[in-house]
Amino acid sequence: MERIVKERDRLVSRSARLIGMTGAVVALLCLAMPGAVAPATLVLLVPLFGAFTALLYQLGRTRSLLWPPLAAGTGILLLLVIHLADVGALQAVTGVAASPTGLSTAAIIGIRILVGWAIASVGIVLTISLGRMIVLGLAFTATLVVLLVTLAGRATMPLTVAVLFGGWAIAVVIGLLLNAGVVRAARRISNIGRAHRAERQASETEAQRRQGARLLHDTVLATLTLLAHSGVGVSANALIHQAGDDARLLRQLRLGTTPTPKSSGQYALQPTSESALGNTLENVKQRFGRMGLGVSWHGTGQVLLPSDVLDAFLGSLAECLENVRRHAGVSEAHVTITDDDTTIRALVTDQGVGFDVSAIGEGRLGFKESVLARLREVGGNARVFSAPGSGTTVVLEVPRP
Repeated sequence: MERIVKERDRLVSRSARLIGMTGAVVALLCLAMPGAVAPATLVLLVPLFGAFTALLYQLGRTRSLLWPPLAAGTGILLLLVIHLADVGALQAVTGVAASPTGLSTAAIIGIRILVGWAIASVGIVLTISLGRMIVLGLAFTATLVVLLVTLAGRATMPLTVAVLFGGWAIAVVIGLLLNAGVVRAARRISNIGRAHRAERQASETEAQRRQGARLLHDTVLATLTLLAHSGVGVSANALIHQAGDDARLLRQLRLGTTPTPKSSGQYALQPTSESALGNTLENVKQRFGRMGLGVSWHGTGQVLLPSDVLDAFLGSLAECLENVRRHAGVSEAHVTITDDDTTIRALVTDQGVGFDVSAIGEGRLGFKESVLARLREVGGNARVFSAPGSGTTVVLEVPRP
């Protein structure tokens, strides 16, 4: 919030500086027109306008409350000098003679721009707090009093006073609108931040749910499926080994540890930042070998992958091999690892019964979640090629680091 306040004050101050300096320049140009004021008066007014402009410039640089009253005071001094020169009160002190024609139309216009534009611009920065509003009231009152003295008895006074009120009212409205606009923007930013945090939390919750579903599918449900089929095709030792791994995993989950999938049925709770693919493929081969599926490896030997990509790659590969073991009706599968400059691929091939790819339903979460979604989360993809009686080939792809 402090940063928003600083940005608000900077916007308000710079707006006041731009409006005030522009008004000061226009007022000086009006007073500099031939016949507007006496030449000697103009010589006296130019440095005062320079000081007035410098104070307005400083007003836009800092948030100090010192500069608004100084700028307003210098503007009021300009009004007094114009008035005193007009009545000849400065002649004895400075030698500045009164204008022989009094205040000209150009001079009246310059005064109106000065009081209703240049001096009024300080009101933009005096609407932020109660203390500044008090300074605003004092500055406005002083300007009004001096203007009434300057134009006392002149026919142009009512319109000039109206310009004064209108200019200060506009300045106050601008200040209030800028202040309210920044507050609304800050509120909207806060709402967007809360919505983003809620969406991120929902995404994280959904990711955890999906990870939990994969975890159960790849471990406990796989073991329960084997038990439901009385462990057909799997040795008793392999079944005991897998059940023991599941029990250890569930015990660690109960203690609050968040697992990271390493491969189907095997989870590393503290994955390394980078692992060699060749070091873990052998683990997958041994696991399926214990369950009666021979896996032949071909292609690339050692490929380094970041931990999250490696986990997704091996998890998807193991799930494909599990599908071969359970559904293909064969005892052997081939895995070919290839890589190029951008992609690492694994081709899982079997000569089994095959199936109609278009018949894979939305409810078949094994391939959809444990293979395809897992790879896409790390920027990869999976494709299936199969036909009844012609075996199956699954292409797994992950980006190369």
